[in-house]
Amino acid sequence: MRLEKCWFCSSTVYPGHGIQFVRNDAKIFRFCRSKCHKNFKMKRNPRKVKWTKAFRHLRGKDMTQDATFEFERKRNRPERYDRNVTEQTLKAIPLITKIRHDRQKKHITERQKAGKSMSRKKDAKELDQDLQMLPKKDTANYVPKQKVLVSQLKTEENLMEE
Repeated sequence: MRLEKCWFCSSTVYPGHGIQFVRNDAKIFRFCRSKCHKNFKMKRNPRKVKWTKAFRHLRGKDMTQDATFEFERKRNRPERYDRNVTEQTLKAIPLITKIRHDRQKKHITERQKAGKSMSRKKDAKELDQDLQMLPKKDTANYVPKQKVLVSQLKTEENLMEE
């Protein structure tokens, strides 16, 4: 059973599903659903449409470089059947999928770290600026941070006195 890739969104097209478009120069385009086919006919660029794999790869939303993707690569050369190799491959598939999912989770958390730190800085700044908007109970114990400039010489003198 051959699983093809959609030309527009890069999702898998199973046998008997999707639409196949053949251009005058005999180039074959396979689409997983009519949404992809219509976008192709409207001459939209998959790299500019937000829900496609090409957009996500281009913007760094998905992993692009990983050794586990080598297993999904299309091979045009016929392989000689070997029962032992097939058995080992079938045993390795769950392990490979687990590794891929773990790496994807790590990629997503790394990608979100910058946004979390920026939002925390923004929230802290907003809290310092708009402290009067909070109820009096919450602000009774709060002491805003103050910037203090201390020269290097004074701190060294204090350390020597101690």
